[in-house]
Amino acid sequence: MKKAKILFNLLKEREMKLITFLISILFLAGVSTSLFAANIHANSTPGVQGYDVVSYQSETGPVRGNGHYVSDHEGVTYLFSTKKNMKAFNKNPQKYLPAYGGYCAYGVSVGKKFVGDPTVWKIVDGKLYLNLDENIQKEWEKDIPGRIAMADKEWPKIKDASPASL
Repeated sequence: MKKAKILFNLLKEREMKLITFLISILFLAGVSTSLFAANIHANSTPGVQGYDVVSYQSETGPVRGNGHYVSDHEGVTYLFSTKKNMKAFNKNPQKYLPAYGGYCAYGVSVGKKFVGDPTVWKIVDGKLYLNLDENIQKEWEKDIPGRIAMADKEWPKIKDASPASL
């Protein structure tokens, strides 16, 4: 009887260690999965709605990028139509990044953050500017230098604000 009790206690101790070990594994798996998922969602929306930012400065104009050529820059994922464009961007991102994080240039000039339409654009002095729609772009084009100056002044104030808060 004494041997049976000792054997029972040994099995109980091993069982508890095994249960503790399994709980630890499950906890660590959950934490790492959560961190992995958070990282995926941090970059899940492509910059400029998936358009190849290098293509804006080519003769063909803007084209959509694809999942074969991808680059992350300051937490934003950019897609490219060719490996050549991806390499050009990686070499000099500032040359190709849209002004004001891709928000509507006119909107920024009035202290707002409207999503820029990647098909409504203009290159001014080598910089890509997007606008909300064609009507807004026409308004912006009435005084491009003035609107850019106003937007440059407003951008530092609103850069980190959520669009809904403005």
